[in-house]
Amino acid sequence: MCDPNVRHGTRLLTAAAMIILLTGCLGTVVGTAVDVTLEVAKVPFKVAGAAVDVATGDDEDKDDN
Repeated sequence: MCDPNVRHGTRLLTAAAMIILLTGCLGTVVGTAVDVTLEVAKVPFKVAGAAVDVATGDDEDKDDN
């Protein structure tokens, strides 16, 4: 049988290695989630800007006359 202290140390080492290896994946997931959230937050402003542009018309038509 294996010594309980060795098994505990092996589990601790394995857990530490997994945490270190998964931090890169977690950073990528969090970064992607933040990017998507920012893009979703921008949509209402883009829609509102487009609506204002349609409502006010083109200023270029006034400059040609």
